[in-house]
Amino acid sequence: MRSAAAGGEPVLTYALIGICVVVFIGELAGGASATGGGLGSSRLFADGALSGPDVANGDYWRLLTAGFLHASFFHLLFNMFTLWILGTMLEPAIGHLRFALIFFVSLLAGSFGALLIDPGALTVGASGGIFGLMGAAVIVMRNRGINPMESGLGLWIGLNLVLTFTVSSISVGGHVGGLIGGALAALVLFDLPDSAHVPPVAANLICAGLGAAAVVGSIAAAG
Repeated sequence: MRSAAAGGEPVLTYALIGICVVVFIGELAGGASATGGGLGSSRLFADGALSGPDVANGDYWRLLTAGFLHASFFHLLFNMFTLWILGTMLEPAIGHLRFALIFFVSLLAGSFGALLIDPGALTVGASGGIFGLMGAAVIVMRNRGINPMESGLGLWIGLNLVLTFTVSSISVGGHVGGLIGGALAALVLFDLPDSAHVPPVAANLICAGLGAAAVVGSIAAAG
């Protein structure tokens, strides 16, 4: 999957993992339990988790900060392991900037999806961004002539979607919203320049616009 835009070492992936780990340590220091108990006693959790009423009251930062909070050690471990797999594959192939755009657009799209489906729920986790990377990987593979089903990625996404719709504690809107957001971001970044001869800089700006649209949608859904 490498190209001329390849970005070498997946430094952004490592940075995102590091931030999530440090934030979780902060949650524990604030009174949260590694098994998920006592989350409300953590100031980081209380001030950063995604919540429709809080977003409606102007806490717009929650649309982003919720993606760096996790409900338990196993929640963090599973998400960071998946982020490491996807990030070390995708970031060197597409470059740091495109990877960052896809991840953060997906994170914001996941917040939009979560608020659209259940605005009253408290939602945390990097899953929206991670599902977005899955969706983006499918688009990038297809763009470069690789069959995603042959790579096993299609099966992996299918299994994760099954879990999404069968495990009660999982945010369906967050996962599906992130998946759609990541796929749309990749279409703009990779397919649009090829099909409509859009300059890469313009494609980057359009992709950022998707993130802005997700923020506007989230505020509307929260209110």
